[in-house]
Parts: sequence; C-alpha cells; structure tokens
Amino acid sequence: MRERMPFLLVICGAVLWGTTGTAQTFAPETAHPVAVGTIRLAVGGVTLLLLLLLFDRKGSSLRGFSSKQALPAVISMACYQPLFFSAVTMTGVAVGTVTAIGSAPILAGILEVVFYRKKQTIRWGIATLLAVTGCLLLFVNTGTVTVRPLGVLLALGAGLSFAVYSLTSKQLMENRSALSVTAVIFTGSALLLAPLLFLYDMTWIEQWQGIAVGLHLGIAATSAAYLLFSLGLRGIHSSTAVTLSLAEPLTAAVLGVFLVGETLTAVSWFGMLVLLSGMVVLTGGEKQLENRHGKANRV
Repeated sequence: MRERMPFLLVICGAVLWGTTGTAQTFAPETAHPVAVGTIRLAVGGVTLLLLLLLFDRKGSSLRGFSSKQALPAVISMACYQPLFFSAVTMTGVAVGTVTAIGSAPILAGILEVVFYRKKQTIRWGIATLLAVTGCLLLFVNTGTVTVRPLGVLLALGAGLSFAVYSLTSKQLMENRSALSVTAVIFTGSALLLAPLLFLYDMTWIEQWQGIAVGLHLGIAATSAAYLLFSLGLRGIHSSTAVTLSLAEPLTAAVLGVFLVGETLTAVSWFGMLVLLSGMVVLTGGEKQLENRHGKANRV
C-alpha cells in the first residue's frame, strides 16, 4: 500500500481538478473565464502561502529559489488557467477537460524523451494509449456537447502548459518540499495574471455564487489538488503522473452529465471504461521512484 501511495495522491488531486469545469458553470454569467482562472490562482496561492507560513514560520524553505528554475513552472501554470477555462467555455466541460488533460500525457512523454533523455516503458505506452483512446471516445458524442476547433486548440495549449508544469515542478522538488514549491509557483502565477483583473468585470465575485465558486476553485481544486499531485509526483515519473491525471476528465465527464446536464452516448461511456483501464494498467505495474533520503512524500 505504501508503494501505491504516490499513485493514489496523484489520482485524488486529479479528481479534485475534475470539478473545476463544473464549478465554473455555476459562476455568475458575468464571470469571464480568464478572470475565473486568475481568482483561482490568487485564492490558491494565498492559501498555500498561509499553510507554508504555518509549518515554516521563519520562511527558511523559501530561501534559495532560483528564478531560472522556477520561472518556467510559474509561466506554464499562468498560461494554463486562461487557456483551460476558455476552452471549457467554448467546448463544454467534458470536451474541454478531456482535450486539455488527454493531450498532456503524450506531450509530457515527448518532453521527457527530448529534454531529459528518459526512455518510456512499454507499460507506460500501453496505459497512455488506453487512457488517451478513452478520452478520444468521449468525443464520439451526438448529445449536447459541441466541439469547436478554436476551443480544442486552446485546450491543447492548456495540455502543453500542464506537461511543462509537471516536468519543471518535479525538478524543483528534488531538494525542496512540495508545499514550498507549490506555494511559490502559484503565488508567482497569480501575480503574473493579476493585471488581467483590471480588464474584466469583477462584480461577479461579490455575489454569493461567485464567492462559493472562487473559494472552491482556489482551496479545493487548486491548493489541495496541486499539493496532493506534487506529493505524489515526488515518488513517480512526471509522465506517469500526467497519465494518472486523466482521472480529471473522467471526473469532469461524470459531473458534466449528472450536474450540468450534458449528454454522453454509450460509446462515450465505453470511452470512460477504456480510460479507467489505462489507469489500472499503469498503477498495477509502475514502480515508485526510490528516494535516497526516504522523504518521498515530505510536505
């Protein structure tokens, strides 16, 4: 069970991510997707910083961060927010989430091979093929979901951003805690997107629906989700973690049907089963990375 803990942490984080698209549909109509993404980062960053200060009041874990190392992770996460929420707005919860996260495992695997010279395992290839195939089957939908080319393109951009974030944040956590890394990344990303708040109508955040959506996205779907993902990422390869994150579109598709009223065909439901089988294949055979210091899941 201990060896499976990193996998379970990543999956739990992905399940929380799967609620983001559905949560956005409950936001007031005046809430722009870019503004929603920025509020998510702001609330998430502040929450993570407060947690970090609670566990490390002297702030010693924040020292020694290299901007050269952290900047790619900060920028990729800042880009992910407006790309993802815009894609969900244009294509619907299921398709937007499936495209964004469904493309990420392939992109992460390619980046690992090109930049880190890592050889992918056959099991990872089979699991990723099953998972991505399951995502594609979700597209075979004659119901209320609409696939728009621009929305799909934005979602692919979000997938690339997530892949870059996963690889760069893992590097940062080699000598630092998951909490300090996520706090720095999300605070930096929120600061990058902060000027955008002056370009959009923010009166929606004053309504109770806006407050509820903002808190859920920031605390549950960001702080808790990314902290769980990062803790799991310390013990497994980036490409493996990104493949497991396909639990997000699985969650999003189910929530889209039962809470938002989206319609999926029998083929789409079969796609969910194929996606789930890919995750089972991956978690059933991949081995946890060895941690020399015995602190793979250190907060």
